[in-house]
Amino acid sequence: MEKMKFESANLTEKNIEKIASLFPNCITETADENGVLKKAIDFERLRAMLSEDIAEGDEAYEFIWVGKKAAIAEANRPIRKTLRPCVEESADWDTTENLYIEGDNLEVLKLLQESYLHSVKLIYIDPPYNTGRNYIYRNDFSVSSEEYDEIAGNVTEKGARLISNPIGSARFHSAWMSMMYQRLLVARNFLSPDGIMVVAIDENEFASLSIMIKEIYGESSYSHSYVSIVHNPRGQQGINFSYVNEYLIFVYPNDGKKYLSDFPKDEVDSRTLRDSGTESDRTDAKMCFYPFYVKDNKIIRIGDVPDSSFHPLSANVPMEDGSVEVWPMTDDGDEKKWRFARQSVETILDKLEPKMGRKNIQIIFNKDEGTMRSIWSNARYDSSEYGTKLLDKLFGGAPFTFPKSLYAVLDCIKAATKDAKDAIIMDFFSGSATTAHAVMQMNAEDGGHRKYIMVQLPENLDETAERASDAKTKNSIRKTIDFLDSIRKSHTICEIGKERIRRAGAKIREENSLTTQELDTGFRVFKLADTNMEDVYYSPAETNQQMLMYFENNIKPDRTDLDLLFGCLLEWGLPLSMPCKSEQIEGVTVHTYNDGYMIACFDKHIPENVIKMIAKRKPLRAVFRDDSFASSPEKINMGEIFKMISPDTRIKVI
Repeated sequence: MEKMKFESANLTEKNIEKIASLFPNCITETADENGVLKKAIDFERLRAMLSEDIAEGDEAYEFIWVGKKAAIAEANRPIRKTLRPCVEESADWDTTENLYIEGDNLEVLKLLQESYLHSVKLIYIDPPYNTGRNYIYRNDFSVSSEEYDEIAGNVTEKGARLISNPIGSARFHSAWMSMMYQRLLVARNFLSPDGIMVVAIDENEFASLSIMIKEIYGESSYSHSYVSIVHNPRGQQGINFSYVNEYLIFVYPNDGKKYLSDFPKDEVDSRTLRDSGTESDRTDAKMCFYPFYVKDNKIIRIGDVPDSSFHPLSANVPMEDGSVEVWPMTDDGDEKKWRFARQSVETILDKLEPKMGRKNIQIIFNKDEGTMRSIWSNARYDSSEYGTKLLDKLFGGAPFTFPKSLYAVLDCIKAATKDAKDAIIMDFFSGSATTAHAVMQMNAEDGGHRKYIMVQLPENLDETAERASDAKTKNSIRKTIDFLDSIRKSHTICEIGKERIRRAGAKIREENSLTTQELDTGFRVFKLADTNMEDVYYSPAETNQQMLMYFENNIKPDRTDLDLLFGCLLEWGLPLSMPCKSEQIEGVTVHTYNDGYMIACFDKHIPENVIKMIAKRKPLRAVFRDDSFASSPEKINMGEIFKMISPDTRIKVI
């Protein structure tokens, strides 16, 4: 009978096992800090096995910085933490398959990696840009669990989670790269075989991040595409040039298959054939004045350029054959001209289609129909117009500093999951939860059932306002705090994210009432916390007889059955989004997860009859408390019952 570890996977041990499967003669043993023997690698022997392929000397291609080795070690190191379910802050807990997790994203990723190993189709992240003004996650997690619990929701220097990273600092690049390297290294384990990662970044670390991603994912294993998003320029932001671009790095399997779907018509780069200029002088561009004839939403022919200089001011003129004569007019009736001359349009007629505007018919030119372009210049990607203003409308004026454009994320989801409507999408720098909003919007548009996993550090906005270096940012954060006060929420970024999901989901349902009956707009909230188990659970050798009297059991007194249930799911590598139910059987509480994936009972003194009833349900897994059984014979009897009734059930105790 196995005992639960309640510890995240040790990636170093897993990597040693992988090497052992390839080179068993390179495995040896060494003693750990407690004198216990463990497997280790004989690097000299491994070097000999690979001698023909080892780069000799100092002239090897290498990407290195101060702290890189420590970052790798930290990424592989296991942790003793858990995720505590928070039903009261969730929406549609019983039915939703979406997750919103509060906590340090590196630690959360470590806990989730077994449950979502190779099962995430798209990872989209928009990490903090290394501008010299932003705060980044620090890499030393030596703060004790007790200290962290004391400051939960107040993430400060004391909490060892965020640190300033000024440009003048000697570790300006190194600190940021170590922070990102750890997270990308662990995140790689989540991607499905055809999974795609998209990372948004600005010019400050674009080059170093590109090299980092190639090193982690491999240039031969993954293809890497770079997309430039063009924002509308607003003032001079640089000394010589204004920065109006940011970048999306697409990482996807490099095996010759096509993983990024074509964008459909009129989604990314469609425009009216009508000229956008203010002038329409017939004397300068006479050949750009001619009518289209539209019938049954199709262009049936192109009219000739009139001999006279008269330009009709009628938007849509009905013809005797039932067609409509369309001239290059604006919706407001202003006269325009077409982009191209009459003879040029004949060559692109197959790329034109009519579309009804607010008041008249427009002719749409799909210049890049069916292609993945490396420059996204459509206005929908502008963060101010479709990020800040969109959020302002959603919150009735409540601000949020620099939210991503909804469509910059939506089109990434569309590109990666157009043909994977049940995909899992992850964002572990969730911010204002733009990705969750985009997932719901995408599902509403195509009837998909995509699920999301959002992870966000519960950064306290009062602390952030105090750290803000400019009055504009400080004032914006204060307005956000005032909004949170108005809805009686704590002052964290997570509360903004959760509230956005609620409001965005309600708005999407309202605008698409006939097609969103099955739309999942809920989310389960989990919060990173110390392990459910007392220290004695992990270190019995350090516990003497006198200390044992203070431990009635090995579970912390403030933990509930639900805490233990989801802790067991993490231990067993099961997803956290499946349905679960609790029931009373002969006075004890029995929890069933996903109709038999796991059955758990954490009561003390479980009657033998209840053990038999659980066994008869033939669950794949069963979990009990170690002290549910008064004696070893009772525990042995429980095992024998399962062997007789449900021999395939795996049993563990905590």
